[in-house]
Amino acid sequence: MNMKLISRYLQFLRKSHNLTQEDLAKQLNISRQAVSKWETGIAIPDLEVLLDISKLYDVTINDILEPNIPPERITDFEQISTISEKELQKILEQFDACFLTTALMGASPETNNLCERLFPDIDFEMMRNRIGRVRIQTVENIQNQIICMINLQALM
Repeated sequence: MNMKLISRYLQFLRKSHNLTQEDLAKQLNISRQAVSKWETGIAIPDLEVLLDISKLYDVTINDILEPNIPPERITDFEQISTISEKELQKILEQFDACFLTTALMGASPETNNLCERLFPDIDFEMMRNRIGRVRIQTVENIQNQIICMINLQALM
């Protein structure tokens, strides 16, 4: 479960239904500040509120907690190189260095070089050594979360 992805997806759902944070708060009988905390990744709605949100937007709770974003821009992690470096950097900055390093463990040398150029302050070699061996499913899961974030950004 990726809080950053969930928060962006909650924001996307609200905006796609033409609701302000205040409108959504009134419909759910909660404070606007609670909605803001969800959308900034500070908090996550409790189960009862998640159920209300799922009904409001006609999605499942699982759809909210593990968003499956349609491929608007890319379908494969290697395609991140097709995005402008400035935009890609802004998207990838939402993830911590460990998360990004793990995603790059399954990427081509070109994609690794791109990220090393975008984030010169991260010592990716040291991070890889610290992380050690990782299951391929973990790498693919993290790559898919990054793909979803890129595609979600395209929808917003």
